[in-house]
Amino acid sequence: MPGRSIGEHGVIGNQDTIALVASDGTIDFLCWPHLDSPSVFAALLDPEKGGEFSITPVLEDARRIQLYIPETNVLVTRWMADDGSVELTDFMPHPEAGVRLPRSLVRCVRVSRGKVKVRACCRPRLDYASRTPEAQEYGDTVVFHDGAHSLRLGASVPLVTDDGEARAEFELTVGDSAWFVVCDEECDPLDARECAAALEATADAWRRWTRRSNYRGRWREHVDRSALVLKLLVSHEHGSIAAAGTFGLPEATGASRNWDYRASWMRDASFTVYAFMRLGYVDEAEHFRQWSEERFMELADGAALRVTYALDGSEALKESTLDHLAGYAGSRPVRIGNAARSQTQLDIFGELLDSIYLSNKYGRAISHAGWAHVKRLVDHVCAHWRDADEGMWEVRDKPRHFLHSRLMCWVALDRAVRLARKRSLPGTVVEWATERDRISDDIWTNFRHPEHGYFVQTKGGRDLDAAALMMPLVRFVSATDPVWLKTLDAIGEQLTDDGMVFRYRNADGLEGGEGAFTTCTFWYVECLARAGRLEEARDVMARGVHYANHLGLFSEELSVRAEPLGNFPQALTHLAFISAAYYLDRRLSSPQGEVWQP
Repeated sequence: MPGRSIGEHGVIGNQDTIALVASDGTIDFLCWPHLDSPSVFAALLDPEKGGEFSITPVLEDARRIQLYIPETNVLVTRWMADDGSVELTDFMPHPEAGVRLPRSLVRCVRVSRGKVKVRACCRPRLDYASRTPEAQEYGDTVVFHDGAHSLRLGASVPLVTDDGEARAEFELTVGDSAWFVVCDEECDPLDARECAAALEATADAWRRWTRRSNYRGRWREHVDRSALVLKLLVSHEHGSIAAAGTFGLPEATGASRNWDYRASWMRDASFTVYAFMRLGYVDEAEHFRQWSEERFMELADGAALRVTYALDGSEALKESTLDHLAGYAGSRPVRIGNAARSQTQLDIFGELLDSIYLSNKYGRAISHAGWAHVKRLVDHVCAHWRDADEGMWEVRDKPRHFLHSRLMCWVALDRAVRLARKRSLPGTVVEWATERDRISDDIWTNFRHPEHGYFVQTKGGRDLDAAALMMPLVRFVSATDPVWLKTLDAIGEQLTDDGMVFRYRNADGLEGGEGAFTTCTFWYVECLARAGRLEEARDVMARGVHYANHLGLFSEELSVRAEPLGNFPQALTHLAFISAAYYLDRRLSSPQGEVWQP
């Protein structure tokens, strides 16, 4: 097992990239300068070769505490011992903080009690740890370079170099502080005064953003943290959202289900727009809508909408393996890029059309040119909804006829019909509605268990799939329909364990097992709430919230021991949590009252 677990981390960022900061003060994951750039620290994936940046107070038997400055993405790690207390503050300047060097990572270590020796070691391994860089001193800074990539480290204390790393050892007394700044080679690092000003400006910028939220419910602190995590994963420049902040973290330790989620999936479209709009962040929802609209408007005639894109909208990275890395807990191979980019996943049309519908209903109306492209997508769905595909879980054996894909094709046509009628937009609405109803008939007829009658994963199959939880959430079926309630109960009996929800139990063409999917827990909560089972929903919600880490961050999956697995932090889980927290809070506050729904 690795020295540090996946969940033992906080995350900082600047809406261009993120860094993971372990509870012992070590940065062991960072891609630079962008989230989808090669890594410079990746000790989480290989403690020996990956590279890290550690800051360690010399305090015997110190208790460690990690927390965020409230309403911000500024992370504080504290060591508290009999002989002294030390505080480490980590952040990247907020893009709207007006800092001279917005692309930088700042670390400040301060002693609040006693006299303490501190050791720092910056050991970057550039280009996915493919080689050890040279470390050269330039004045009071150190430049790491390997001929093609480089990084600069500045500090307010003396640095010494040795074998691709920079070290510092120094003593601080009460009130003393030391600063470290990571930045691009060509930049002059921030000095101590600029670092202090950047910290204040960054904290203020995050507070202003957080206070725009209109959520005042029972889970406010957790919702605020989820919103802050999502904001870190949203590209400030492009408006796209990364599925997660990392690559290569396994869905089961010691196995090969290790994927790269540093890209934007079209599937996240409706979830992102929905969550941000619910919280009152209309600008963020609109920025993502514009990014997704650009993706389908740039399609040439006959070209297919891709499942996933790079954050700047270009083609996502081709999947390959980093065979020189040991992998988290020996989980190999470590992959970068994702083969899902070339899969057929018909559900993406439903999520995209749902996001367009939501944006038109609660935000900005679609343009004439945009609608013309939407009609092409809708016609594509009419022609292909009967096709098999790899589905939202991205199976890697043969294509299948998945319930969720069929469901979301229904959503695509349903939202197109609704939008055309609401806005009096031109289109073959009668034909769309007819095809939509054919999909509905197909689902009700061919996706039911032959004995028990509940909805199943595939056409003519018998296996359950937690993706069915989307059925009442997209209004395909009433949340209290008898067939749906049979499905909900079957999911509860066969796919859940103590609030954890597994996606499915049947084979998917991949070796090794996987954990419970954290997103499904909150879909399950919302389905229970919509069915009127409020106490049950509240109980599962409490368990789900508890499965976040010490800072309120959710990983992609959980082991059977409820230990975090998979890429981290996971956007889709935070999106699902916000939706569940909003709906359940409203129902608990007004069990018989109206709840806002799109």
